[in-house]
Amino acid sequence: MRITGLGHAGMFIETVGGNIICDPVLGPSFFGSWFPFPDNRGLDWERFGREADFLYISHRHRDHFDPRLLERYIRKDIEVLLPEYPIDDLEQDIRALGYTNITYAPAGEIIQRGELKLMITPLRAPSDGPIGDSSLSVDDGTGSVLNQNDSHPLDLDKLMHFGKPDAYFTQVSGAIWWPMVYDLPLDAKQNFAQLKRDAQNKRAMYYIEKVDAPHVFPMAGPPMFLRDDLFDFNGIGRNGESIFTDQKQFLAHMKELAPQYDGQLFVPGTVVTVDGGEVTTEQTLYTDAEIAHIFDEKWDYLEEQRASRQQEISDEIASRAEPLPPQEILAAIKEWWEPLLKKSRTIRLGVGGCVRFRIGDLDMVVDFPRAKVREYAGEECVYWYTIPADLVSTNIRDHEIDWSNSIFLSMQFSVGRSGKFNEFLTTFLKCLSVDRIEYVENWYQEQTDQTEDAEIGDWVVQRRCPHLRADLTKTGKVDDDGILTCSMHDWKWDLKTGRCLSTSGHPIRSSRIIETGRVSDVADEDLQPTP
Repeated sequence: MRITGLGHAGMFIETVGGNIICDPVLGPSFFGSWFPFPDNRGLDWERFGREADFLYISHRHRDHFDPRLLERYIRKDIEVLLPEYPIDDLEQDIRALGYTNITYAPAGEIIQRGELKLMITPLRAPSDGPIGDSSLSVDDGTGSVLNQNDSHPLDLDKLMHFGKPDAYFTQVSGAIWWPMVYDLPLDAKQNFAQLKRDAQNKRAMYYIEKVDAPHVFPMAGPPMFLRDDLFDFNGIGRNGESIFTDQKQFLAHMKELAPQYDGQLFVPGTVVTVDGGEVTTEQTLYTDAEIAHIFDEKWDYLEEQRASRQQEISDEIASRAEPLPPQEILAAIKEWWEPLLKKSRTIRLGVGGCVRFRIGDLDMVVDFPRAKVREYAGEECVYWYTIPADLVSTNIRDHEIDWSNSIFLSMQFSVGRSGKFNEFLTTFLKCLSVDRIEYVENWYQEQTDQTEDAEIGDWVVQRRCPHLRADLTKTGKVDDDGILTCSMHDWKWDLKTGRCLSTSGHPIRSSRIIETGRVSDVADEDLQPTP
């Protein structure tokens, strides 16, 4: 088996039973903001497209799904391996490009093609990518790999029943706009960015140790930001206010914490050969000196990239819709969003207030409790966004149902909030279709049944994490102050009160174990969602 790095989360897997092209992306993505780091244009894309037998798109985010690349290089009769998602947005996107040879991959089931075995493990929670994320397991008898990319599976037993991989490919960098675009002082951004990088490292190490593969390849990020207004957000930021750990930085971190694993650089043109448990690597696109320049003289390399790729940014800007007049934007969003708000009872209660949007010359409020969209009239708001009118107009033109997959990951906006992170608001803004809203509302309702308890240290807590139902006996740790941390996403709860310290809502059921039995430390009212 041979695995060639295609940049970002992309890879080309050559096996005895056929070749799989995974998440190929040239970009730029997200309104021209994200470019693969390092530059992957020098690869032989014609060969990869010609020799691929299977196409695997892990999820719908545009740094994994690049329609222009697919149109140019991937033939229409290729067999597409489709993750089993609860809604068919990804399938619709793929079919719209002309791909019809689709193999539906039931969750956790092995697909056999001669000696080649494949398994796709999808995730389906509202916060998993754009309502869905997935990983790919591959074994052809000569070697086995796990391509986890961005996915953060909760049930590793199901994932690992395929077998322990020889080589493990996983995301270590972030893919979020926090805290860079927030209305915060620089020192606060620096502090929050460090906390976020630490949490990302912790999560990556959790998976590396649980999967326990001997050879580890960090991938799926970071991006390059080559727009002038975003340039300082590259890497950990010009001033330490950004979250994007690169491959080399994480490998140094992993070597310090877990030297028993063989961590290797995986960039465009890296070829990994797996043969009977033996794993070797070589670089075919970049020389050692060029790799040293890319990572050790990063800002110089990024300046070179910025100077040479402004036309791509200009082309993307030219492709946007003309900004609509303010009243047309308001009318379009009102017609689109109000019917969805009426279906979103759990989300409306979870947001619990008004959200302000300043879009060009339009000052608009979304009143979640009343399910209304109207002009802003001085209401107190829990969040406030400032977004360029051309981005919103383009999303209206394209009826983009996931604004996290367009505006928010573009980082071409700013935001402030009056309290903690509100997951319900973010979920609504990436569920702007009837199918998505109905699925998410049903999902939230199903999560309310969390009756099983478990002991963790000196505490009895509900076994399933209130966030994404991870098994807290495996992912949870309690410190001496009674603070429970779930290692999946570094969310925290104060077990003395049951309150979530990471966001509004999401309380946990908890009680302390004492010599005479179990005594609840949580009053009934403390278990109610915060309005």
